[in-house]
Amino acid sequence: MLIGEVSRRSGVSARMLRHYESLGLVRPSGRTGSGYREYSAEDIRRIFHIESLRSLGLSLREIGRALDDPGFTPSALIGDLIRRTRDRIAAETELLTQLGRIHAADPGGWEDVLQIVALLQALGSKSADARQRAVLSSGDEVPVEALVEAALSETEPNVAGALRWALARSEDGGAPALLAEGLGSPVAAVRERAVQALVELPGDEAAARLRDALADPDAVVRGYAALALGTRGVPDAVPALVDMIVAGRNDTDAADALSALASDTATADRIAAGLVDRLADDTTRAPARGRLTQALADIPGTTASHALVELSHDEDRAVALTAAYLLQLREAR
Repeated sequence: MLIGEVSRRSGVSARMLRHYESLGLVRPSGRTGSGYREYSAEDIRRIFHIESLRSLGLSLREIGRALDDPGFTPSALIGDLIRRTRDRIAAETELLTQLGRIHAADPGGWEDVLQIVALLQALGSKSADARQRAVLSSGDEVPVEALVEAALSETEPNVAGALRWALARSEDGGAPALLAEGLGSPVAAVRERAVQALVELPGDEAAARLRDALADPDAVVRGYAALALGTRGVPDAVPALVDMIVAGRNDTDAADALSALASDTATADRIAAGLVDRLADDTTRAPARGRLTQALADIPGTTASHALVELSHDEDRAVALTAAYLLQLREAR
C-alpha cells in the first residue's frame, strides 16, 4: 500500500509518516519499481500502535522504546504518565480557577487584569508579610472566592485575621455560602477557619451557617459558633454553651453568652433548666458542677433562683457555699 492510501486509511498525514520514518519508528517494508514507499499490513499495524500510544500521552521516544525493547515493561511508564497527567490537570485546574476569579472581578481593562493577577500572586506568596500586605492593600479588587480560599488555608494568625477583616468588609454576598463549603471539609482545622470567618460576617445567612456549625463533630468549631450565636441572641446555641461550661473550655465567655441570651423569661428558664440538668448528671464532676453553679448567677427568673436554693444544701461544700453566696447577691439586687 502506497503512502497516500496509508495516510487516507490511518488518518496520519503523509508528512507525519515521513517523520516517523526519519525517527526509525516505522519503515516501509518495500519500494515499488518507481521507488515509492510501499507499506505492508505489518507496517500499517505498527502505525496504528504508534497512534494508540500517542493518544495516551507518550512521547515518540517513549513509543519507540515501548515497541522495540523486548524487555520493556509498561507499568512504570504508565505510572509516570498517570502522575504527569494529574500534575497537568492540577495546573490546568489552577489556571481555570485563576481565570474565573479574574473574570468575576469584571476588570475594565488590562491594567485591572494585571493588578488582580499581582494580588492573587501575592496571596499565594510564601512570605506571610507579603500575604498580609496584599490583603490589607487590596480594597475590593480581590474576588471573594480567592479571599475565602486563602482564609481556609491560612495558618499564620495575623494574615488570617486580615483575611477575615477583608471578607467582613467585602460587598460580595457570596462569602457565607463559600465558607459553608469549608464547614464541610473533613479537616477540622479548615472547619475552624471557616467558622471563625463566619463569626465576623453580618447578616442572617452567616447566622444560618453558624447554626449548621453547632452540629459539627469538633468541639472547637461548635464553640466558635455557639459564642457568636449567643451574642446574636440565638437560643439554639444554649446546649453548646452549657457543654462548654461543663468542659471548662472558654467557660467564662460561654456563661456571659448565656447571660446575654437570658433576656426573656422563656429563654432564661430554658437556660436554667439546662444548667440544672447537667448539675444533676452523675457523670458531671465537681469542678464542672462548680462552674455550672456560677453560671446560674446571671440567669434571671424563678427557675435559676430555686436551683440555687437547692444547691445551697448540696453535698459538695464548694457548690453549696457558691450557691449560698450567689443567693445573697441576688437578694441584694
